Amino acid sequence: MRKVLVLNGPNLNLLGTREPEVYGSDTLDEIAQRLHARAEELGLEVDIRQSNHEGHLIDWMQEAGEPETQAVILNAGGFTHTSVALRDAIAAVTTPVIEVHLSNPQARESFRRRSLISGVCRGCISGFGALSYLLALDAAARL
Repeated sequence: MRKVLVLNGPNLNLLGTREPEVYGSDTLDEIAQRLHARAEELGLEVDIRQSNHEGHLIDWMQEAGEPETQAVILNAGGFTHTSVALRDAIAAVTTPVIEVHLSNPQARESFRRRSLISGVCRGCISGFGALSYLLALDAAARL
């Protein structure tokens, strides 16, 4: 079965309680349940992970180079704007990466408008709350 790796960065474990006016009221577990259900409809398997540690995300990104991984959906959180190392890990694998954000970074603080990872990702889906993940999964299924 084709696998999509879903990686979530720092503070996404706090979804549902952290600034719901910005990120929505859905928890990461609720988003994961929806992703699993949609993946089944699409004939995919999803492997969903979250870490507050940059090194974990880099290690997992390197794992994404395995042949059974069709795509990566990545919400790098704050590392989107700061991590050259994560950007380099994305660039090092041939597996397509879809950048995801719950909010629209372009409509937020100026420091959030610069993504270090966008240039090495296949595409970016942002601003649709939890739906951003499902839209990314639909895109990943078509790659």
